[in-house]
Amino acid sequence: MIKVMFVCLGNICRSPTAHGVFEQMVKEQGLEHLIQVESSGTSGWHQGEKPDGRSSAEAANRGYDLSYVRSQATTDADFVEMDYLLAMDADNLVELQSRCPKEYQHKLSLFLSHAELSESEVPDPYYGGTKGFSHVLDLVEAGSRALLEHICSQHSLGNR
Repeated sequence: MIKVMFVCLGNICRSPTAHGVFEQMVKEQGLEHLIQVESSGTSGWHQGEKPDGRSSAEAANRGYDLSYVRSQATTDADFVEMDYLLAMDADNLVELQSRCPKEYQHKLSLFLSHAELSESEVPDPYYGGTKGFSHVLDLVEAGSRALLEHICSQHSLGNR
């Protein structure tokens, strides 16, 4: 089982969006028995909460369900158990790097590092308007497609 975790600050906007989108793409490819998807926040401020309503609404408009995702904090065990810990932005990547043991640093990267986009980070839409959530979803869809392609290539997974 390949374990993927998306990480942002509070785990209520960006990372749960990536969680839901990527998990749906994994299922559409018939790979759910091979790839496990999680999300977390470096802060843990919103432990147990549902995704932000604006994230859920934008995702639903495009056919993604985030209703099952609940906020959780990134834990030390995640560095051991996960194969990929993908930060939404540089600040969260630095936080992960500061907490992650040296032998697991190779598991950390920026989520969009696998996509060929002009942006390298998924901006936090929390304090902005609706357009920010739409933009996040655009980036997450592109990033998820690229990440799934990368994982399939790295682990010799095909359509199953």
